[in-house]
Amino acid sequence: MTLPIPATRRTWLHATTALALAALLGACGQREAATTAAAAAPASAASAPERELVVGTDAVYAPFEYQDEKGQIVGFDIDVLRATAEAAGLRVRFVNTPWEGMFNTLLQGDRDVLVSAITITDERRQTMAFSAPYFDAVQLIAVPSASKVAHFADLKTLRVGVQTGTTGDEAASRLMGKTNARLRRFESTPLALKELESGGLDAVVADNGVIAHYVANNGGTRFRAVSDPAFVPEQYGFALRPADSALRERLDAGLKAIRADGRYDAIHTRWFGPK
Repeated sequence: MTLPIPATRRTWLHATTALALAALLGACGQREAATTAAAAAPASAASAPERELVVGTDAVYAPFEYQDEKGQIVGFDIDVLRATAEAAGLRVRFVNTPWEGMFNTLLQGDRDVLVSAITITDERRQTMAFSAPYFDAVQLIAVPSASKVAHFADLKTLRVGVQTGTTGDEAASRLMGKTNARLRRFESTPLALKELESGGLDAVVADNGVIAHYVANNGGTRFRAVSDPAFVPEQYGFALRPADSALRERLDAGLKAIRADGRYDAIHTRWFGPK
């Protein structure tokens, strides 16, 4: 025969059982809530994929940046920035962006970085920041092979083409006068070179890499390049917003890495031949 449990004992058992069940349900709820929160929460900064950087480039400036037969943006600048970003653990996406207005897309936040054979100048540093230099440049003059031009000063009375807003434009403006009717500005250097081909210009002033590439790959012996010590050496850099100092440091570190491991030299050789 089972003895009856005293009322006080039954009450104590019921209370203890209820407490244990509540604790168990509470623990399960906490574990479920924690699991749900973990699933809903974004990954930590360490595990989250890097934000894709939108890179603006005016892809009409071979061999630095241009579109190949498939419409892909290729060139020396593209290879250098892609390798730099990879070394820095960053992802990049290149967007063809016309030179005129390109700097505004950076400052307005539509682009994160610009790479487009952009010369580092004090004037540009007033509104944007630059990475460490990645290319040494200087201006060259493209002229027909029969031209008597031997020095930059010889252009003073000739019809000269430049790309608007470039350092070639600045140099020619200083020589000829900014409002000189014989100084013609174009949206791109290729357009100026086309005008030279058709006889509408006597010379084009642009960066050495572009002029040398054009003379070597267009028109056979129809044109030649003229250098002049009056041209000031220049350096290209990746352009960024001044506030993006952390990004600039990462790009500088990536650029330093590809210079050290030989990737930069391999890219340079691919586009310009051995140094």
